[in-house]
Amino acid sequence: MSKSSTSRTLPPTADVVIVGGGVIGTSIAFHLAEAGVQNIVVVERGELGSGSSGKPIGGVRAQFSDPLNIALGSRSLRAWQDFPRRPGADIRLDSVGYLFLLTSDEQAADFASGVDIQNSFGVPSRMIGPREARQLCPYVSTDGLVAAAYSPTDGHARPGLAVQGYARAAAGAGVVFAPHTAVTGLDTTGDRVTAVHTEHGRISCSTVICAAGAWSARIGAMAGVHLPVRPVRRQLAFTAPLAPPAPRIPFTIDFASTAYFHNSDDGLLFGLADPGQADGFDTTWTPDWLQLFRVAARRRAPALADMETNSGWAGLYEVTPDHNALIGRSATLPNFLYATGFSGHGFLQAPAVGEIMRDLHLDRTPFVDVTPLSADRFTSGAETRPEAHVV
Repeated sequence: MSKSSTSRTLPPTADVVIVGGGVIGTSIAFHLAEAGVQNIVVVERGELGSGSSGKPIGGVRAQFSDPLNIALGSRSLRAWQDFPRRPGADIRLDSVGYLFLLTSDEQAADFASGVDIQNSFGVPSRMIGPREARQLCPYVSTDGLVAAAYSPTDGHARPGLAVQGYARAAAGAGVVFAPHTAVTGLDTTGDRVTAVHTEHGRISCSTVICAAGAWSARIGAMAGVHLPVRPVRRQLAFTAPLAPPAPRIPFTIDFASTAYFHNSDDGLLFGLADPGQADGFDTTWTPDWLQLFRVAARRRAPALADMETNSGWAGLYEVTPDHNALIGRSATLPNFLYATGFSGHGFLQAPAVGEIMRDLHLDRTPFVDVTPLSADRFTSGAETRPEAHVV
């Protein structure tokens, strides 16, 4: 996106202020502008996509245990496939599939139940045996492998390209982007948010949409809205270029250890959710977590255990207590909306979430009922919906 489409001076008023210029915020901006909403400002504390959306490669999938996540993932997959046409950008989507490696009968039973639900939504996932898993991913050791779950239409793409694609289209429709502009406060009068204060000025507004990812609890607190999101560092590593090249493999996950790997340019990408990682905003890459990956790989994909890595990346998950998103409208401030807390699933659900936030703003009925994802579920005694297929 050209510098001419970003604002040097903040407009003093806006109909909608979106806080957060990652893939969720830019998707919301695009969908609102496409629907004819005017006077939208997107405020971002860094560069667009510099937060959690800055990750080099993001998985896209519809393999979840919760029907609502399946619906969000499936609808978004179709939008990612259509992205070259609408909004019109190449996000380097590679539909290699997702392969979950399962090492207990209990895991296999849980994933089989998930596959049944996924299939009812038209997702072509299926349970497969260890031998077929190894055929799909030659690195896999079948020793101790009970089963696997595979969906061929899942895959991975580049979140940074998606942010740019949404932002370019939104800017073309008149959306103002204000990067390097941190929010410092919100004004409320009665049951309304009336203004957003930033380090570069104040914006009077009719609606505020919080899409601030790992920073959302701070934004919510400014309005007295409880958004239980905590930041947790997640780290990736890249192998040195491989010769001969790696085979084209699915996004492969050893479910018990959370170790995962897939193709990345001329090598492989390694990842793992370190169970000992403390909460916090630190995004320093510290390769000591790789030892955990190598231990898991030695058992499940031995050829990976001693591969040389030459670089890495650290970013933030925005985690909620039940690993499900917060999507909805504040009960106390009806013009404060939020879409956050995606717990690692934000990129893959971004197109569907953009649609939903558009519809909530315009008082339309979204394609799926997101009432269960209200942030109030943690304070009202409503049932939470823990997602089982998390990494």
